[in-house]
Order: sequence, then structure tokens, then C-alpha cells
Amino acid sequence: MSYAHIELRIEAAVARLTLNRPELHNAFDDRMIAELLQALHSVAHNTEVRLLVLASNGSNFSAGADLGWMRSMAAKNYADNCADAEQLALLMQRLDELPLPTIALVRGAAFGGAVGLVACCDIALAESSASFCLSEVKIGLIPAVISPYVMRAIGHRQARRYMLSAERFNAASALAMGLVHELSDDLEQRLGQLQQQLLSNSPAALAAAKNLILAIDQQPLNAITREHTIKQIAQIRVSAEGQEGLTAFLEKRTPAWIKG
Repeated sequence: MSYAHIELRIEAAVARLTLNRPELHNAFDDRMIAELLQALHSVAHNTEVRLLVLASNGSNFSAGADLGWMRSMAAKNYADNCADAEQLALLMQRLDELPLPTIALVRGAAFGGAVGLVACCDIALAESSASFCLSEVKIGLIPAVISPYVMRAIGHRQARRYMLSAERFNAASALAMGLVHELSDDLEQRLGQLQQQLLSNSPAALAAAKNLILAIDQQPLNAITREHTIKQIAQIRVSAEGQEGLTAFLEKRTPAWIKG
């Protein structure tokens, strides 16, 4: 499938999803959101893909929402705005829950909804010169649909500051808050190292571990949570990859999911 605002390339079990409106600083509109949703659906149902990289063309990751798109939505009614926001919320959920590891590569600015995209990825790498801003209140809006993911990443206290102040913060601050995991001035080299690490792990175990994290996040440590974790480890132990991984470890050989 051809896309107008994004690129999707799959090579050696890695899908690279690239925001591709550099002339508009990769600002997103309803078309880009629809294309991203379609691309994520394609990746999720491709059994050959084991890792997703979210990247961008041009000097900036994304300036957030496209001004023309926001202008058009301001002219529509409440029901239309709910339907439109539902698509952005669905995009965040689909990226967050994608059943394989995801890595965001952040160059330049990541503003508004783009901060949500970064927060939804499992691993976020940024250049030391990258900058971030939850800028919505500057124009009379709020970072509503991205707020659950951003607050989970940076915490309640930091969200109270940056969602209200709309201050621009640098990559070092993003690292300290937990929005990004590492800073690197050679993102591609670091990406290669992470890809090698992730692709050496069991695909089924990665999916199960991600599902486990999402399921028990902020849940109380009670009998229900303990029962869930008991069932999850028992299930993965008796699975094909669980059996293969344990056998390979005991036999001191490479597990079957590592090619070559």
C-alpha cells in the first residue's frame, strides 16, 4: 500500500514506520492518523515482523497537530470533534498495545501529540539536541487523548507542570523525567544495538511480557493480580517457545527463533 504522509518499510523482521511530511515538520492531520492506523494494523498482522521503529524524515520528529486540520475541526460541531478525537485516541492505543517491541527515534522537536507517540513506544531514544513541549494550552486546547500515556511516562507531578506551563523542555529533562530512555548523537548505531538485543529474545515471550506489563500497570498487589501473574508464567512455560528456550539453555545452544 502506498502512503502520502508516512513511509513503511519492512526488512529483516524490522518494520520502520516513518513520519514523512518534512516540509510541515511532520505535523499530523486526519490523513496521517488514518495512514498510521493502517500501517500499525498491517504490522500487527505480519507474522514476519518482530520489531517496530517509529522514526521521522526531516529535521523534526513532529510539530504535533497540523494547523489546517485544527482550523477545519474548529469549524465543526461537538459530535464531529468527538469522532475526530476518537481516531487519535485509537492511534495512541494501537501503538501502545502493539504486540511487539516498539522504539521511537526522536530528532529535533516533538511537540503536542508527538509527545504522546513517544510515550506510547516501549523504548524512546533521542538526540541530545531534541526538544519537547506539551504546547496545547498555548492555543486554548488541552493534551487530552495523549494524557494517560504521557502521565504514565513522566508522572503526575511533572505532568502538572508541563501540561499547564507549556514550557519547552530539552532532551536531558525528558531523560530525567522518564519520557525517553537514552540520549545518543548516533541514533542509528544505538538502534542497531537495541535491535540485535531485542531480536535475540523470544518473540512469544516479548509479546507476553508486554501484555503482562499493560495488564498489571498500577493494579493493586492483591489476590487477583497474583493469580494473573501465576497463570501467565505457567502458560508461557508450557508454550512451544517456552519449552524451546529452556531446552536450548540447558543444551547450551542457540534457540530456534534466532536466525542464522
